[in-house]
Amino acid sequence: MKLWPHCFPCYDDGDRGNRFCAASDFSNDLLPSLGATAQQPPKLRKYLVSPYDPRYKVWEKFLILLVVYSAWICPLEFAFLRYLPRAPFVVDDVVNGFFAVDIMLTFFVAFVDKKSHHLVNDRKKIAVRYLSSWFVFDVCSTVPFHSISLLFNKHEHDFGFKFLNVLRLWRLRRVSSLLEKDIRFNYAVIRCTKLISVTLFAIHCAGCINYLIADRYPDPKRTWIGAVMPNFREDGLWIRYVTAMYWSITTLTTTGYGDLHAENAREMLFGICYMLFNLWLTAYLIGNMTNLVVHSTSRTRDFRDVIQAASEFAARNQLPRQIEDQMLNHICLRYKTEGLKQQETLDMLPKAMRSSISHYLFFRVVQGAYLFKGVSARFIQQLVTEMQAEYFAPKEDIILQNDSPSDLYLLVSGAVDILAFLDEAEQVCGRAAEGELLGEIGIMCNKPQPFTFRTTKLSQILRISRSRLLGIIQENREDGEIIRSNLQLVNV
Repeated sequence: MKLWPHCFPCYDDGDRGNRFCAASDFSNDLLPSLGATAQQPPKLRKYLVSPYDPRYKVWEKFLILLVVYSAWICPLEFAFLRYLPRAPFVVDDVVNGFFAVDIMLTFFVAFVDKKSHHLVNDRKKIAVRYLSSWFVFDVCSTVPFHSISLLFNKHEHDFGFKFLNVLRLWRLRRVSSLLEKDIRFNYAVIRCTKLISVTLFAIHCAGCINYLIADRYPDPKRTWIGAVMPNFREDGLWIRYVTAMYWSITTLTTTGYGDLHAENAREMLFGICYMLFNLWLTAYLIGNMTNLVVHSTSRTRDFRDVIQAASEFAARNQLPRQIEDQMLNHICLRYKTEGLKQQETLDMLPKAMRSSISHYLFFRVVQGAYLFKGVSARFIQQLVTEMQAEYFAPKEDIILQNDSPSDLYLLVSGAVDILAFLDEAEQVCGRAAEGELLGEIGIMCNKPQPFTFRTTKLSQILRISRSRLLGIIQENREDGEIIRSNLQLVNV
């Protein structure tokens, strides 16, 4: 069973929502090599942890929350160290303790070899790999430098330990592409969130660094903040932090009101570096946002181009209005159903799974058709597996009178008029209801179709080719006799 994208009469440009479902967790995310006969995942050695273990996944997500906290508090402590209370540093030591546990845990976590894509569970190889890669950086970002600095009574050690404390920003590497691979979240939303987070982090860091420069300058009144707040060191921490963020945002957005500006060479030099960085950041943001906008509107643009081409084709060839409307409705419905990606979803599934889906969706509908009354369940199963589901817009012809029989149709939902040309005029001979067959006389009797079938509203129809239908009947001779008997009984 295939779902062919046909049409839906929609002319608005509304963006369709992307639906993502949470995929079930696999006990083993590794793909077996071609020809492998082992059905069980490789057993881990004692005391080793699989990187796909759900408990380890929870631990990783918990560390992400700690990384976000570190990214915010680290620049703040770097700039306002002497003004902060003791509590944040106690929290830092607790956070560092969790990352120290993670460092030890990493020596017991198996990894996937990049070349063979096999799970490596040898303790020696795990240790060598970690020691030769991120171990040194992870240790440096976890050492509680502020607590160590308390061991020294001299004030000059504080600033050096500040710079060592900044190494905690190395933990940000954990966040890279984490959520982008999680199918439970909309990709566009995740990308926008990432861009906003990068911008806020840049503003936060720049404001804190610029305040540190002013705080360390010998003459406080000759600083960007001291020029407007002579006694800024006596103001509350919140006032100074907000002022620093205000300067950072006005500089990043190139607004520059002029109320806060560089007053000495140090601040000018940092301002130059920050504005050069802003050029790169702006280009990065614009490039990413442009890609998101182009990706989200490309289908709409292509749809409008096809509509324009179809309208020009109809006008150039002087087609009747009825045919032109059918063309445009077909294109509109195709655009709508392609957005659902039903066909793509089914194509990537194995045949047995597609058969199960078609059995669930259409078995009862096909079984209720008069032509298949009394046939075996096996015959119905073979039939629905080969059927294709299509959508037809209102006033669209499904079968034309006197056409050669090629396909059998079953109306699942909607309404279809049965038309015939009598005395050179088109007349309505009847209406097909839901669950009725279309074109079965031409198919079974092998003669031109006696009627035209035209939809009156949006309709979903199952289709199977004549050759495949006759092939299934040939394979099931007893069911074939029942079908012929049903056809004769109705047409007597």
